[in-house]
Amino acid sequence: MISMKKEYNIRRELKRLSTIRGSGTELISLYIPPGSQISEATGKLREEAGQASNIKSKKTRDNVTGAIDKILSYLKLYKQPPKNGLAIFCGNVSNEQSKSDIELFSMEPDSPIKNNIYRCDSVFLLEPLEAMMETTDLYAMVIMDGRDCTVGLLKGAHFILEKKIHSLAHAKVKKGGQSMNRYQRLIEESIDEYYKRIGDSVNELYQKNGNKIKGLIVGGSGPAKEDFVKAKTINYQIKVLGVFDTGYTDEHAGVNELLEKSKEVLTEQAMMQERRVMERFMTEVARSGLAVSGYDKVKAVLDSGNIVKLIISEGLELLDVEYKCPVDGASFHVIEQGNSRKTKHECGANLEIVKQKDAVESLIDQADQMGIEISFVSDDTQYGKELLLGFGGVAAMLKYKA
Repeated sequence: MISMKKEYNIRRELKRLSTIRGSGTELISLYIPPGSQISEATGKLREEAGQASNIKSKKTRDNVTGAIDKILSYLKLYKQPPKNGLAIFCGNVSNEQSKSDIELFSMEPDSPIKNNIYRCDSVFLLEPLEAMMETTDLYAMVIMDGRDCTVGLLKGAHFILEKKIHSLAHAKVKKGGQSMNRYQRLIEESIDEYYKRIGDSVNELYQKNGNKIKGLIVGGSGPAKEDFVKAKTINYQIKVLGVFDTGYTDEHAGVNELLEKSKEVLTEQAMMQERRVMERFMTEVARSGLAVSGYDKVKAVLDSGNIVKLIISEGLELLDVEYKCPVDGASFHVIEQGNSRKTKHECGANLEIVKQKDAVESLIDQADQMGIEISFVSDDTQYGKELLLGFGGVAAMLKYKA
């Protein structure tokens, strides 16, 4: 499972990449799936380098070829893609028209990259990675019709096949000497058995994952999916989040279609979870209960171990900066937000920065090592804005009141 520190770093990098704009179509996004050949990617890049000669703007042409050369050099480090593939972003990030500053960013996601993608545009193509980061919650998925069923686990945008189930209940068979009633009863028993096998597979999936699955999404063609839900063969504690019509039942086209149709439900689930976290925090704050906020207080309870949940705003930027006074040589640490920096000491001397580190990353790393639950809260919602602006962007739920 992805560490919260790695997740935070990927989220932060995606946020930074989303702000970069090219003056032309000069920003390159390259996705290499696991199992593909690095030679295929380098061949594609060399082909694109040849076509770049047709770009009319010399500046854009130079930036594109420069980015391609940088990616080609970087790919020499790999004999094959990492186990989940590789995402590379490269291009001119300079804000000065007369100056080029070609930087390369690479990520190894926690879930497998699905498709080979090369894109040259004025922005980086981040949607495939953003989809993976939308949620790390687990959902059970069933895609079925009257004959075939695919059962699996959805983690982010990645589907993990659990089992395929086939039913002969609706197959054309010869009745022989059986009566119509007996024949119909055998079909109904076969259908009931089919639904039971599906239900058992879903129940086993929940047990295997420690009951961490947030809910079940069901899709498929025909009435079988509704009949399966009505049959109540799954554990009563499993929440069915939605039932959707799809034209396919396999782990490729069927899963992709169900993912698309259930997108709103999954987004709503993530928002509801975020809302539950913030409502509980606000309730504790209102009664001066088991909650604290602000970096200093959160760091203190983290150090003491009096914490059950760390809540982080996705918009929070804090740096732990160590300064040194050139006059008396004294050094001290300051937690600073965004790009704000101290420049003067009390004595009037200009301060020197000795070193700096991401204070949020340090909090997450410490909580991760202690096995403490961490929740990220979007800064786009009302709750998220309140956390960022009203509570310093970081909060904690406590074990006991100190």
